[in-house]
Amino acid sequence: MNRASPAGRAWTYVGLVIAFFGIPAVNLVFKLAGYTRKDDGAIVVRELAILALVAALLWIVRSGERLPWSSIGLRRQPVGFAILWTLAAIAAFAAALFLCLGLLLPALGLTYGGQGGPAVSLGVTTLVVMRAGLAEEVFYRGYAIERLEALSGSRAVAAIVPLVLFAGFHFSQGIAGVLIAFFVGSAATAIYLWKRNLAILIAAHFTVDFVPNVLLPLIAGNS
Repeated sequence: MNRASPAGRAWTYVGLVIAFFGIPAVNLVFKLAGYTRKDDGAIVVRELAILALVAALLWIVRSGERLPWSSIGLRRQPVGFAILWTLAAIAAFAAALFLCLGLLLPALGLTYGGQGGPAVSLGVTTLVVMRAGLAEEVFYRGYAIERLEALSGSRAVAAIVPLVLFAGFHFSQGIAGVLIAFFVGSAATAIYLWKRNLAILIAAHFTVDFVPNVLLPLIAGNS
């Protein structure tokens, strides 16, 4: 397990603050400024601000903690391996979504989505799903899990704390959104702890967001 030096450990705490609270903080500023999910320009600024936090965290890993990319699960891998495990991760995410949307939410009398259709253009939606796949996996899986495990010595703590925060910060989507984030996040966490490979989760996360939110609407619009 990669550990930051004592001098770099302070940077680790800064990195954890960014990983845990960066996205919700940017979203809060966005809401306090009075913008809505129909403001394309404001959403682009919001997404770029979150991507800037990703860049800052990556700078912390290399220049603050002086650790390799592998310390957050970014490592070279054979192409065939990457494709195989990305498909496996997509299947796991799809199973978690089916469990929630097809079984759990109906049993609880909850609904998800259906709030007026796409809020922004497909171009902006593409930026959103790209950012989500990258930032959420870097923050809540690769960085948070690795650093909490190094600091606490507990794999359970490293898995549970980021997962609970990840799910909880979806509260704006209601209880249904929190439950979906928890189950899909649980699948992502399990895969990361098993393979310690962040790239396959980034690719899978992007795919399961891109297909229903961009690809299918695009196909429907051209048919």
